[in-house]
Amino acid sequence: VLQKGLKENFADAQVSVVDCPDLTQEPFNFPAKGISGKPRIADVGGVPYLIPVAQKEKVYDLNRVAKDIDLPGAFILGAGAASSKILGVNAELIPIVQTKSEKKPAVNGSYVAQINPADKGCLLEKYSSKYTDCEFGLLANLYASEGKPGKVIEVKASGRTGELNFVSCLRQILEKHYGEKPVGMGGTFIIQKGKAKIHIMPPEFSACPLNTDEDVNNWLKFFEMKAPLICQPVIVSRDPGFDLRLEHTHCFSHHGEGGHYHQDTSPDSVQYLGYLLPAELLFRIDRPLETHLVGRD
Repeated sequence: VLQKGLKENFADAQVSVVDCPDLTQEPFNFPAKGISGKPRIADVGGVPYLIPVAQKEKVYDLNRVAKDIDLPGAFILGAGAASSKILGVNAELIPIVQTKSEKKPAVNGSYVAQINPADKGCLLEKYSSKYTDCEFGLLANLYASEGKPGKVIEVKASGRTGELNFVSCLRQILEKHYGEKPVGMGGTFIIQKGKAKIHIMPPEFSACPLNTDEDVNNWLKFFEMKAPLICQPVIVSRDPGFDLRLEHTHCFSHHGEGGHYHQDTSPDSVQYLGYLLPAELLFRIDRPLETHLVGRD
């Protein structure tokens, strides 16, 4: 299904089932070897807690989320907002955490991308270099598993010919094929070559309410960042009525760039390599009572 669909959006695409590479190795350096074992997706909080006006009291903990999704000690990847309570500013969180279990403390391999106060560029830091917690704020889309080695879906795509970004393409392929049945996937992919459009939220929450997508885009800071970028996507093909964010991807790198992935900006030269797994369960945590569809891309 994925290979056929990707070939409509990329010059070259190959999808196969392989053994997951050891994710503790370069370029990932994750705290777990794989993404297998009881795979599940959690959508926590939501964009309505960020806009039109930020509800800063919305703070969560990845260790607690792991328990809430019946997988204490889970290895969690995904995309979310950092806790402004901890950082003192608003920032993008790239969660990569082996949560705590009865036997072991948490290992936080997350990154945080924020606007550098010195030059207004990207400041990407290892979370554990400054903080000891596993908190996040406002919203997150998370893929969780036991972090075990196992079979995964390897996705290779290069030479983008269509309009869709890599993640939207995967999601829409699934939606088209599976229709009413929601299918979720998560894992990691590398933009091996090319450049990408990435945003980072400003350090200050907007004083004026952000009521439209245009307001949001004017508030966000956009950058063109270069490969290699290591990205953590969370995808659900269709919302079964839980007010989900259907796709959300954050990325980091070893050259100081990272944030929220939108699209590659070098379609001719771009090269993607991904390792993904379908999730078995979907959890919706602290769903906003008042909702809207602004700012969901």
